Amino acid sequence: MPIYDYRCGCGVRFERLVALDAPTPPCPQCGGEARKVPSRPALHGTADPGPSKEYMPQTWKGTHRGNREYVTGLQRQWEKRERLEAKHPELRGDTRPVAAHEGRYEQAPLRAGEPYLGPGSSSGSSGSSDSSGSSGGSGHGHGHGHGHSH
Repeated sequence: MPIYDYRCGCGVRFERLVALDAPTPPCPQCGGEARKVPSRPALHGTADPGPSKEYMPQTWKGTHRGNREYVTGLQRQWEKRERLEAKHPELRGDTRPVAAHEGRYEQAPLRAGEPYLGPGSSSGSSGSSDSSGSSGGSGHGHGHGHGHSH
């Protein structure tokens, strides 16, 4: 049985689950005669633009070792996302090219223009040492402690 929308002359709008050949139900408020009206669109769930390019796999391992079905699905997702971004540029993520995506950058790829974290530096380093060359307290290249003192 389908659900129909009805409106009464008193202004009440209601829905009823009614068989195709059943008579029109009376208004639940005043008991008057109701008539069938076009249904309102039913929108459920949330809109999902899909992952942006920065969240797409950057490594072979991220594509389940090149699994054909997975890679094809990713390609379709990305094509859909590109069409959406063409219409709505505000959805674009970071469009700078990826300079490094393996090792320490596997979870957060290094983008062109970002500072390179060379040997001996950590991902939290901002190069914040004072003019004397010492950094604020830990003594190994960056200004925060790790629970030890020197």
